[in-house]
Amino acid sequence: MEVNLKIPSSLNEITLGQYQRFVQLGDMEDAQAQLKMIEIFCNVPPIVVRNMRATDIAEICNIINNLFDTKHQLLNRFTCKGVQYGFIPNLEDITFGEYVDLDTFIGDNLNLHRAVNVLYRPIEHRTGDRYTIKEYDPNTSELAKQFPLDAVLGAVVFFYNLGKELSTVILTSLDSKNQEILAEYLYSQESGAGTTASMQSLAEILQGLNISLN
Repeated sequence: MEVNLKIPSSLNEITLGQYQRFVQLGDMEDAQAQLKMIEIFCNVPPIVVRNMRATDIAEICNIINNLFDTKHQLLNRFTCKGVQYGFIPNLEDITFGEYVDLDTFIGDNLNLHRAVNVLYRPIEHRTGDRYTIKEYDPNTSELAKQFPLDAVLGAVVFFYNLGKELSTVILTSLDSKNQEILAEYLYSQESGAGTTASMQSLAEILQGLNISLN
């Protein structure tokens, strides 16, 4: 059976929504996973995939798998559905509401569009490499499911690395006085926990921070 289908050549040709659909399926047998991979990422009905040659299925799945085995870079700008989006220019200006949504959802694949909706917004004005973006609107998060996956994963990796750097800097820069202050605060939050346990708890929290901006 002759089948015409478009195989993505980069993560730019895969949307966040497609990725979420595949991740949502969870653990599957290899054959079922291959079927779903081609169905979702190549946009073809299941019946079409079932009628393809097994060797072609394996080759296409290998191509798609290799797309994820790359180094993800942060993209400052990209175009989606004719609209140019820009990465939030200054993280220091982030609002509390933006921070809460970002910190809550960036580690959740199925709600990742809500975090990405904070990070990337339509560009209003641009001069050279400088630009301004629209104010944050949580009600537009469904549009983020159409974002290219290379931009999304680049942003996630960026925050993963940022979180690790922040946790290391905070832990190594605390002097003894600040450690005592933090220990006293943690002790007041954890009834029955001693200073040593509190500092250990703080270390574990910061070391496991990863994506979080805390």
